[in-house]
Amino acid sequence: MTTRERIMTGERTDLLQTLAKHRGFLRQTVQGLTDEQAAQRTTVSELCLGGLIKHVALMEEGWMRFAVGGAKALESGPDGWASQFRMLEGETLAGLLATYEQVAGRTDELVATLPDLDASHLLPTAPWFEPGARWSVRRALLHIIAETSQHAGHADIIRESLDGSKTMG
Repeated sequence: MTTRERIMTGERTDLLQTLAKHRGFLRQTVQGLTDEQAAQRTTVSELCLGGLIKHVALMEEGWMRFAVGGAKALESGPDGWASQFRMLEGETLAGLLATYEQVAGRTDELVATLPDLDASHLLPTAPWFEPGARWSVRRALLHIIAETSQHAGHADIIRESLDGSKTMG
């Protein structure tokens, strides 16, 4: 039995299957779109479908850096918060989806091989975190699942506003 097989408990399998389901919902919202459609804003917000794919990939990557390296690793993410929600000049939907797929693969491998989901780190200093609060790897992963699910719902609304397609119902 490999180390990975010993570590992959029912809990880890459940967490990764749940995350995969919500990643799939998010990806489904961009099927068949052009880069121009993926970059189009359909509401007063900055959100577009390509931007949501990019944001979720960056968010997942950041929280998994936190799971391994703590708050400092989370803070070392890319700059430009607002640009995370838009497609920038030169970005393509295919490129954003490929990056998301790579991030997902790294997350899945990390969750399957980390020795302890209970390992925790102090959260970074921010107004939305209680001072001195800690999150376990498990809680960071649950946060990724919640964010992915929430943004898949946003994407569904944007897609319906874009061309009338209903991807989730």
